Amino acid sequence: MNDHVIPSTEATPVPAAGAAPDQRPVVTITSEPDGTQYWRELWASRELLGMIVWRDVVVRYRQTVMGLSWALLRPLATMLVFTFIFGRLANMPSNGAPYALLVFAGLLPWLFFSASFSDASNSVIGNANIVSKVYFPRLIIPVSSVLVGLVDFLIAMVVYVVMSLVFRHSPGPQVLLLPLFLAQLCLLILACGLWVSALGVWYRDFRHLLPVVLQLGAYLSPVGFASTVVTGKWALVYALNPMVGIIDGFRWCLLGDSQPLRWPAVALSVCITFLLLLPGLRFFRRSEHHFADAL
Repeated sequence: MNDHVIPSTEATPVPAAGAAPDQRPVVTITSEPDGTQYWRELWASRELLGMIVWRDVVVRYRQTVMGLSWALLRPLATMLVFTFIFGRLANMPSNGAPYALLVFAGLLPWLFFSASFSDASNSVIGNANIVSKVYFPRLIIPVSSVLVGLVDFLIAMVVYVVMSLVFRHSPGPQVLLLPLFLAQLCLLILACGLWVSALGVWYRDFRHLLPVVLQLGAYLSPVGFASTVVTGKWALVYALNPMVGIIDGFRWCLLGDSQPLRWPAVALSVCITFLLLLPGLRFFRRSEHHFADAL
């Protein structure tokens, strides 16, 4: 069933004798992707978004032995492995920056992407108990996964600041543009999460395929090495991976001009992000009112 009409959840006062019956507002739930009422409902549900984010953060660390230390150990351990493999064994160039900082600056966006994308992709199925019983804009669920991942990103960012002080390698004025690349990264995560979370409701194979894709993506993206090693005609093909422009942008902001920024790759990354996001929003919006039937 595509269209439903439900009454508002507000309390209804008992009308006085002789008074006209109370006219309660109704909420019409449709599968149309461009209804302005949907976005009003999404804004009105911001407190619910905050509660879901807080719940997920608490659940993630509540019964762990090391608590928030997991958010520190994962990037540090990965940085050590990548530095040894690409910096020591493969002897990849770092363009004048300390190789550990080069790797960590690439790990910041990649670990945020991989963890949040994985959570967002399984978010609808993971919240099946409330999706099938309560109405609210389902877009809140993948958005909350991005915000939860942002907490881990900020913790890892503190580690990077400490490392930059140890290596005495401070960023230049371009660090002020870092929020723009972070915003694009959040939009890319949301775009990918919208597609896979909606498709995963009907095709559960995605939960098994996604870890393999993310594992390969860590090596197909310039996480452990500088993207400048890819030159010539392959540079444009390589830039079709939107994470290339984002990781290069992070490194340029954090490491300064030692990491040259190829603006065509950044422009291509932005275009691909929005090519995924806008149809993804439409597809998710059309699909969400069928989630309860499929879960």
